[in-house]
This record gives sequence, structure tokens and C-alpha cells, in this order.
Amino acid sequence: MFRRPHFLVFALLALLAMPGAMQATPTSAPGNAPPPASGVWYEIFVRSFYDTNGDGIGDLNGVTAKLDYLKSLGVSGIWLMPINPSPSYHGYDVTDYYGINPQYGTLADFRHLLAEAHQRGIKVIIDMVINHSGNENRWFKAALDPDSPYHDWYTWANKYTDLASDSVTGTTAWHATGKQSAPETYYLGIFAPTMPDLNYDNPAVRAEMIKVGQFWLKQGVDGFRLDAARHIYENFPWEVDDPVAQAKNFAWWNAYHRGLDIVNPHAYLVGEVTRDYATELAPWLKPLDAVFNFPLAKQLIAAAASERNLGLGPTLDRTYAAYAAVGGAAIKDAPFLSNHDQDRVMSQLDDNAQHMRTAAAMLLTLPGEPYIYYGEELGTQGRKPDPDLRQPMRWQRSSTAQGETTWEAGSPANGAAVSVEAEQADPHSLLHLYTRLIHWRSEIPALRDGGFHAYPEASDHLVAWERTAPHGTVLVVHNLSGQTQSMALDVPGEPHFTRVLKQTGPGAAIHAGMLSVPAYTSVVLQ
Repeated sequence: MFRRPHFLVFALLALLAMPGAMQATPTSAPGNAPPPASGVWYEIFVRSFYDTNGDGIGDLNGVTAKLDYLKSLGVSGIWLMPINPSPSYHGYDVTDYYGINPQYGTLADFRHLLAEAHQRGIKVIIDMVINHSGNENRWFKAALDPDSPYHDWYTWANKYTDLASDSVTGTTAWHATGKQSAPETYYLGIFAPTMPDLNYDNPAVRAEMIKVGQFWLKQGVDGFRLDAARHIYENFPWEVDDPVAQAKNFAWWNAYHRGLDIVNPHAYLVGEVTRDYATELAPWLKPLDAVFNFPLAKQLIAAAASERNLGLGPTLDRTYAAYAAVGGAAIKDAPFLSNHDQDRVMSQLDDNAQHMRTAAAMLLTLPGEPYIYYGEELGTQGRKPDPDLRQPMRWQRSSTAQGETTWEAGSPANGAAVSVEAEQADPHSLLHLYTRLIHWRSEIPALRDGGFHAYPEASDHLVAWERTAPHGTVLVVHNLSGQTQSMALDVPGEPHFTRVLKQTGPGAAIHAGMLSVPAYTSVVLQ
């Protein structure tokens, strides 16, 4: 056996309620009260974000320095990719789960960031690299001794192990600790030799990782992005969809959530669960608060690129029905377009600015809490290998200006025009569109908190959906094409929409029960 055959038995956690009261009509905040949160999250690779000490590497103080930018953008939360000590540039091989990468700053710097973010109404979650540690972690170094209590913190082969077998990620599963060839010297690492998998059949591992989570909650973080959440017990191709492996996964995550509740019962857990269908994601909404919607990201980009709806509305109806069956009435979703492991959206769309704008508008009018990858709001490009997906954020037209990170050279495709300075000066820029769309979610409660119902489209170049809150409903219509499109609004059994409330460009009009939408334009009707 690769793991001890102990089975965990834990009671299910009560599901956490989605934040934000359901309101119905667009309103301005009374008096000097801040506007409602947009529910939009922003993913940050600290190394590439902003450099405050001149070493070319982004740091935590750099994130703090740009909180006002994030506030103006309208996001209500940030997700920091790994900030723990690590020998790699990316940080997914953690050497100390209780520490801060010294290249990024200190624990005091992090606490300052948390305080400043919270003062602005911005939540902070951090990457919890929980499936595996780094091979330079003191736990793993101690585990190399078979007599050490840490040895069983990892998974080791035996004489029956097929050392040539691939992992569920398509990489080599088993790695030698040295020149010795005995099977017992091979350890499991489904991502890389530098990332040995932790053994969650060991109670000491489970207790320690809950303790790690509690530590960071006590520092003030609002929750975690859970790296490789499904791979705690899905390590090999034959374990995918295996009910035993899945049950053990869910038991662990319920126990983890319950352990965090001791410190903060409102801690937010969003899981990286790489599956192809919504029905495969839905069960994860029992132990977790949300999971990233990978299949939806592909569908949104395909629809924008093809300028056709590709059945997106009905697909979303089925998705949210599957989610509601396990997660309750509130739509618990984490939609996104791309992240640090995927080609950037603008590159996937072959640098087509109109398609990029369409994809952004669709994403930011959907239910749940959308995620934006840093630089996405500028149209930053990047294709694999991975370092090219994580290039420096461009703040000024000059790449050598103060604060610009230089740990890696930026792509010529991300020139002076793809910078915050340039796009802030252009009222028609992608940055201004993202800002407007995010603020729509704050201004129109139905967009932020409302339910979802696909609306019949007039053509395959349109996609439309209703967002319903208790006291009002809005209709969102996206014209995916380069030509004006029309659709009827007098659909039997549907609400009667008579007013264009918001539009991404001029020219949308309602006449005699027909809506006319200009090319590449999105509208919200009341």
C-alpha cells in the first residue's frame, strides 16, 4: 500500500453563508458609508508586482503600496501566490510553513499589509501549498532517516511498487532519494521531485497542517486558496473518480475546515480542483466554500473567440443547478479566465482586444466571486513556459521606472502601452473597462448577489442572462460579434425589461419591444 489504510471519519461542516446581503435595485451608499463590496478577487504574484527596495523583486511592501490602485479598480479581495520561504522563484516548494520568504519581506511587513488592506475593505487570502512540501523542508530532510518520526510524514515505495508508474498529473510519480536503488528509498511526488507529497493518512500531518492554517488566520488572513486540493488522495490515474479516494479527500477537507473554524468561523476556502465538468466540481462545495470553475473559463474564452454563444447560457443553467443541489441557494462559484498556470487570456485570444473586452464583460456579470489574474486588466500577454505567464506587472510606460520588477525580462508584447500609466490616461482602455465592470457589481446588487437564469437569445451571436435579487431583476446581454444584433424583449413568461441601465459602449436602444445592441457591446437592462 502506498498509504496506511486508515480511514478518516469526520462529521460534515455546516456550509458557510455567502457574504453580502441580497439587495435588489441599484443604490448609492448612504452618507459616507463605503459602497458594497464587488465580490471580485485579484490574484497577485508578489515577485512580479511592485518592488520597494530596488532589488528587482516584488515584495509585500510593494503590494501595500498598490492597495489604493486595487481599491480604485474595485476589487474586494486579493489572493497572494505563495509567500513562504522557498528555493524556487514560484514558491510552490515550501521550506517553512510558518515563515515569510525573505525576498518578499518580514512577518511584520505582512501584518502591515493585512492591516492596510482591511482598512480599505480589501480581504486577503494566501496560497496554502498543502498537498506537498518542498524537498528542502526540514520535515523532509528528517524523513530521509527511516527511524525518524518524520519518515511517515511522506509516502514511500515498497517492493510491490511500480516505480515507473506515472502520477495523475502525467509526471513521474516516484523519485529516488539518492543513488540507492532500493524501492524503500523512493518517495511519492506527483508534481516534481522537489515537491514530495505529504502523507495525510498520518494523524500528525493532519494536525500540523491544521495548525499551520490556524497560525495564518491568527495573523489576520481571511482564508486560503488551496493548491492541488483534489490531490490529497488522488495521486494516480486509477484514483480519479474512485469513491474511496474522493471520500477521504472530503473527510480531510471537512476536518480542515472545522479546525480553521476554531480560529475564524468565517475563513474563506477556495480550492484548486482541476476537473472538466461542473458536475465533477459540485461535490467539492460541501467541504469548501468555492472551487475554481475551470470548465467555465474554457467556455467563456471559446465563446469570445468564436463570437458565438456556443450554448453558454443553458450550460450555465445546468452548472448552477448542479451547484445548488449540494451548496444551497446562494451560487458558490469562483469563475475566472486564466491564472498563473495557463496562457494569459489576451494570448489565448490572439491579442484581439474586442474579444478580450467581451470575455471580461461576461466574466464580471456572472454569479459567484470572480477572479482576475494580475495584469489581466491591462491585456498583458504571456504563453508557457510558466515564467512567461508570471512576468512583471507594468506600472509605468518605462520598464526601468522606480518600482518596476526586473527579476525576469518582460515580453516585447507587453510594451509601454500595456501599462497602468498608459491605460489610466486612455478613457477607452481595457483598464477602464475592467474598472467600470467591477464597479457595476458594487452598484447593482443583482449582479453581485443575484440568482441566474439563461434568457432566450435572438441569434447565436448573443448571450443573455437574468440576474435576480429579492426585489428586482436585471437582464445582461452581450453582443459577441462585430455587427449590431437585435433580440426581442417580449418573451412570454419573462420579466418586462424597458430601460438600458448600463452599457459598455454607446448606442444600445429599446424600441417596440426589441433591443438593439451594437458590435462587441454589453448592456444591463432593468
